[in-house]
Amino acid sequence: MVNPLAGEVEVVLDGRAHVAKLTLGALAVLEAELGAESMIALVERFESGRFSSRDVLAVLVAGLRGGGWAGGMDELIATEFKGGPVGAAHAAAALLARAFRIEGT
Repeated sequence: MVNPLAGEVEVVLDGRAHVAKLTLGALAVLEAELGAESMIALVERFESGRFSSRDVLAVLVAGLRGGGWAGGMDELIATEFKGGPVGAAHAAAALLARAFRIEGT
């Protein structure tokens, strides 16, 4: 079971539930990998709907790794994601929103 208040999101790959969380380390790797000017710029891409499928996959890999998953992009691409592409985009957006949630809001 995930704890949304701790920034966690459930991600189901090949029918198996995983905990995903964007830790500070995962965010740093994600920012560098996507060449984002800042994490706020990446969040704004999601908020405005200007994100790519690569953005979604990168956020999911970072979040899954932050949750303890040992896989990478190649493993994620080879799995079946619950909810398909739309479910993946929603999970990535939830990870970003929860990572930047201000306590008490």
